[in-house]
Amino acid sequence: MKTKEDTEPDRLAEYNFDYTKAKPNRFASTAPTVTVTLDADVAAIFTNSESVNKALRAILSALPSTKTS
Repeated sequence: MKTKEDTEPDRLAEYNFDYTKAKPNRFASTAPTVTVTLDADVAAIFTNSESVNKALRAILSALPSTKTS
């Protein structure tokens, strides 16, 4: 009867990969990231990005819509 060592002699117990030579993932999202810096008094009210987005959406929904062709 063959053992596991007989059937897989090329497999090591552990592999150490050198990720310093790795290339960036070309399939990863390339969507641009927008960074906004808030003043200290505004940042005290809006503690996370979700609250800022919620407030901005409320303002946008109150504005009259302008359709461009």
